[in-house]
Amino acid sequence: MEILKLLPVGKGYLWGGTKLKEVYDKKNDITPLAETWECSVHPDGLSVVAFGKYENWTLLDVIKQHPEYLGSKVTNGELPILVKFIDARDNLSIQVHPDDEYAQKYENQNGKTEMWYIIDADEGANIVYGFKHKVTPEILKQAIENGKLDRHMNKVEVHKGETYYVPAGTIHGIGSGVLIAEIQENSNLTYRIYDYNRVDKNGNKRELHFNKAIQVMDMMPIERTLKKNKIINYHVGYSKELLCRCKYFETERVEITKDYLFTVTNTSFQVLLCLEGKGRIVSTNAIFEEVIFDKGDTLFLPANIGTCSVYGRVTLLKIRC
Repeated sequence: MEILKLLPVGKGYLWGGTKLKEVYDKKNDITPLAETWECSVHPDGLSVVAFGKYENWTLLDVIKQHPEYLGSKVTNGELPILVKFIDARDNLSIQVHPDDEYAQKYENQNGKTEMWYIIDADEGANIVYGFKHKVTPEILKQAIENGKLDRHMNKVEVHKGETYYVPAGTIHGIGSGVLIAEIQENSNLTYRIYDYNRVDKNGNKRELHFNKAIQVMDMMPIERTLKKNKIINYHVGYSKELLCRCKYFETERVEITKDYLFTVTNTSFQVLLCLEGKGRIVSTNAIFEEVIFDKGDTLFLPANIGTCSVYGRVTLLKIRC
């Protein structure tokens, strides 16, 4: 059993920028680099193991050979999450994701509930996060045709360190100048209703999906779920904060000043996403004595790998199901 350092897959959407190369030193020829899929078994972008016994294997193939790496909570043999970095140089489309029931019935894949951790944001940067008031399909259609969709959107100014939970059915859009870590269901299903009339390098507009979107979106006003009153547990050598817990995943932020000891049991895998710093990790049941990781790296810890110790001054997102 090994701690698996993963190599991401890059995505070059037209709204992307350069921060993933500048901030996280992502080695990728794609320009602009909009996303890196850091931990993914989705066919649209498969993470690859960087070194060790499974060097150059996809994470999907490792899990197929060792389904026990997922843990006892996962009963279908499929990694339930996808972890990304997102760099929005420009606004993303106004969009919505279906829930599992709709997506599995009509699209033959999972729905998409997600959370965003704001790594950084330009001054005044914002996100679209639900509706200001109740809307109808007719209201939305007319607003899109008249270029007045903004009057119905709930815009929230965002700041470094904030967390937003975006359940399936929530209309949303990441605004320009925002750098995000996204944890989501294992899905690549998005219904766009508005894309700012942009065209790609070939002069083509991206497809919109209004008729599907209105079938899955929540048209009631949003209740903001920004966590203002943070509960941080302080310990010798580290502190940690629960950012989000839902039926699909649990995410903690861990700030390590010296060392951090935790256990990966047989119930679930864990994923470590390094946001800041540089460290090393050792585990009681791992083959290698230690794995070195740096800012921007992602580690997959198989279920039941045992007691793990992280050393260094680092900030991590720790994800499990």
